[in-house]
Amino acid sequence: MIELSLVGVRVELPSNQPIVLLKETAGDRYLPIWIGAVEATAIAFALQGVETPRPMTHDLLRNILQETDVEVERVLITELVDQTFFALIRMTADSTTKEISSRPSDAIALAVRIDAPIFANEDVLEQAGIELRDEEETEVQKFRQFLDEVSPEDFASGQG
Repeated sequence: MIELSLVGVRVELPSNQPIVLLKETAGDRYLPIWIGAVEATAIAFALQGVETPRPMTHDLLRNILQETDVEVERVLITELVDQTFFALIRMTADSTTKEISSRPSDAIALAVRIDAPIFANEDVLEQAGIELRDEEETEVQKFRQFLDEVSPEDFASGQG
């Protein structure tokens, strides 16, 4: 298992397809995952500390887990099959550990809200990870600048 850090979310142009970008914490590979607009908004809201008047789905899930004393140990992106990523949420309650299947975007949206670590299997990074050369690092810097300037409402249009 390789630990990842969340770089952020953005909308790829010209397709208007949101992606979440993860990076190895102790390496140079990045893992881009194309996600839906709703999940991109949920992740962006959490990253920016946006509080909604009523709990969004991932906030509700966090609240349920907290109220029932379930601890999320980690999120694991387990495999990539036919260009579809799969993930597990590893949870513990009353000394019992369970792994629940999830879409990576939902697992990441939850992980951001509860500060759970995110991991990927080495096979996933070998298949879909990308290493950036020096000139490509500039693109990552631009991406981070974009993240500083983007608002969650930017993800509302496009995907339905």
